[in-house]
Amino acid sequence: MALQKQKRMKKIHQETNNIHTPVLLNEVLKYLDPHLGNSYLDLTAGYGGHAEKIIGMARSSIVTLVDRDLEAITYLGEKFKNKNYEIVHSDFLAASINLQKANRKYDLILADLGVSSLHLNETNRGFSFLSESKLDMRMDQTQKLTADYIVNKYNQHQLAQLIKKFGEDPKSQRIARLIVENRPIKSTLQLAQIIKKAWPGYTKANPATKTFQAIRILVNDELGQLEASLPIWGNLLNPGGRLAVICFHSLEDRVVKNYFKKNSSTNYDSTMNLLTKNPVIAGKTEIAINPRARSAKLRAVAKIKIKKGGAYAYTG
Repeated sequence: MALQKQKRMKKIHQETNNIHTPVLLNEVLKYLDPHLGNSYLDLTAGYGGHAEKIIGMARSSIVTLVDRDLEAITYLGEKFKNKNYEIVHSDFLAASINLQKANRKYDLILADLGVSSLHLNETNRGFSFLSESKLDMRMDQTQKLTADYIVNKYNQHQLAQLIKKFGEDPKSQRIARLIVENRPIKSTLQLAQIIKKAWPGYTKANPATKTFQAIRILVNDELGQLEASLPIWGNLLNPGGRLAVICFHSLEDRVVKNYFKKNSSTNYDSTMNLLTKNPVIAGKTEIAINPRARSAKLRAVAKIKIKKGGAYAYTG
């Protein structure tokens, strides 16, 4: 068992060094603007790409790294083993709730909501339709709900609603019918081939993209967790602190955009100063190096400082 773990960790180190490049790193550093002594909370720390740079600039001992993936947590433990950082195995909503209950505050908060390259390349995780894998898609492998259950147990109406709502696929009804007609479905490639039948002929993107996205969102409750977490993240910020969120699909980005807009308007109740009027996207150079960055959108806010007497002082 120990030998298997060593081999697994060696593989993760190799893949992390060769594949996983933190998305929009320069832009994250620009908008979070780390300064010496800033405390830092990374709610989706993954394999520490963003965290390593931010911590290096802030040089603070107050660091909390959160991830729901056990392999990522193990990796972070090794990466920062000589540091006294708090490493939390949890989804970001549960972690945020617990940190709020403990009255914790941070100067910098980052949430990179995308699926990592390592997840996509892991053949046994089921996130990708480009390789043979069991239908899983769990970011937290301890949870019960899997893609297999949704694909093989949901009725046709439930599947159609899911694909329409979270995948925004115009052929959701036909895809749902094909899935039900071809059960049992046991692998990602089998599911992708079934979905392709709903889109005969040439399509610019793989026809399975939107359905896989929809299933993954439901399996991991991605939108529900995000909507519930955003207000808590604001509470976890120190006055003048900064929050940056990276999204990889329009549904998530819409939630973040609307929340930031609502809470950064010029009325008396505003709590945030909007740092990014429009989403920040990757340039051609980064996309050429890291194609995953193509769909990334960064939005950032700073928490308003409140002076004595109730006067608002905007930061950033």
